[in-house]
Amino acid sequence: MAAALDLFVERGFAATRLDDVAARAGVSKGTLYLYFSSKEDLFKAVIRSGIVPLIERGERQLEAHKGRAGDLLGQIMFGWWSSVGDTKLGGIPKLMFSECRNFPEIGKFYYDEVITRSFRLVEGVLEQGMRTGEFRQVDASYGARLLLAPMVYLLLWRHSFDICDSKHVDPEKYMQQHLDMVICGLTPRGRDKRSPEPARIINLDKKGRSR
Repeated sequence: MAAALDLFVERGFAATRLDDVAARAGVSKGTLYLYFSSKEDLFKAVIRSGIVPLIERGERQLEAHKGRAGDLLGQIMFGWWSSVGDTKLGGIPKLMFSECRNFPEIGKFYYDEVITRSFRLVEGVLEQGMRTGEFRQVDASYGARLLLAPMVYLLLWRHSFDICDSKHVDPEKYMQQHLDMVICGLTPRGRDKRSPEPARIINLDKKGRSR
């Protein structure tokens, strides 16, 4: 699966052949077919072993979290970047944007397993913050999309126009600026002394730990 991930990111889904994956992994094509019946099955296995467990981790964090929703949002965002955005897995979104319509089966799989669950996870964090008064009332569904869109943009940029950008975007600085603006935008307006303390701007490292 590591060999498959490398080739999917380097060449795209259409141009990746099982023969090439087997050669990169140092096994025969026959051996590959003992585990995966098709290229589609291999791609799904890459996603299920690489990205889905990270979403599940975020879901467990949300279920167990008792503190500030803003802190949890930062932990999920920076943890996701450390585990996906800053690894080979970060090239998968670009692949899906470019090839989803040509391969609707894997597009639907990715939408159900990754995109939909990611939206639900972030919606859950926003709803938790609204219930406690830490966040002002917003449409959680649109809020999740607006929050995740800049992170997807950063991935697309890193795997495309980054080679043309002499300054290069600093992912950590970009993520922290994004999170600061999100938290400020979610802080309720017109608080009085009886209102809960506003969400604080948190400063996190790449793994989502407070600094």
